[in-house]
Amino acid sequence: MSELEARSYSSEDIEKNKVVAALAYIIFFLPLMVCPESPFGRFHANQGLVLLIVGIAGSIVLGFIPIIGWIILPLFSLFLLIIGIIGLVGALNGKAKELPLMGKFKILK
Repeated sequence: MSELEARSYSSEDIEKNKVVAALAYIIFFLPLMVCPESPFGRFHANQGLVLLIVGIAGSIVLGFIPIIGWIILPLFSLFLLIIGIIGLVGALNGKAKELPLMGKFKILK
């Protein structure tokens, strides 16, 4: 169990901010503006930011690789969509579980 999974969030914080935390997977900075003091919201804002950075970096790299990269790019996009949905559903269920493969990175403190 990682440090982020071990951290507990208050049930009041989760119930109050879970919709905003779920929206972090669409607009990562929304919880930072709406509920800046919420640790649960900040966790999901960080996960949304990591997802965005991986998506942009992966799209740029795959876009520069002729043919093979262009074939892999739609699969990469589908993978990111699925990961984003996993995060969004987790936030709506009140869970603070790291995203698969990329969730261990902490950008926002």
